[in-house]
Amino acid sequence: MIIIIGKTVKQSEINLRNLMEPIHSNIAGNVHGGEIMKLMDNAAGVVAARHSGRNVVTARVDKVEFHYPIHISNLVTFNAKLSFVGNSSMEVFVKVLVEDFAKEDSAKVAATAFFTMVALDENGKPAAVPPLEITNDEERRLFEEGRERYLNNKKK
Repeated sequence: MIIIIGKTVKQSEINLRNLMEPIHSNIAGNVHGGEIMKLMDNAAGVVAARHSGRNVVTARVDKVEFHYPIHISNLVTFNAKLSFVGNSSMEVFVKVLVEDFAKEDSAKVAATAFFTMVALDENGKPAAVPPLEITNDEERRLFEEGRERYLNNKKK
């Protein structure tokens, strides 16, 4: 008999922080959106690898939204957590928060996106991942929304 043990959202959730530097900027002095997407992808990859215990690749990015500009010298936090888990795929919700030290404001949501990551075996083929254990209503809501996106994407 094989017993499959799931993992909770908290077991793989991460917060990565970066101070934005001039190398990250576009000609207007804002942080380039592509740089933020790259860092979001890195955060999603860490979450998926922690959950699966395997190498992972990005299969899809859904609903990338930029809400607030990010500037040089801003502190940016990438909060990433699982929202849905399939057989070999994992959807990771990434929220980007920005803090401006000069204004002493509280952090603002700068960007959000859903990344679909796929776990790979030693031969580069999709590999099974542990199920996701839901522990609260917010996780259940994200899971149901993630399942809906997963099913809609499979139809395409």
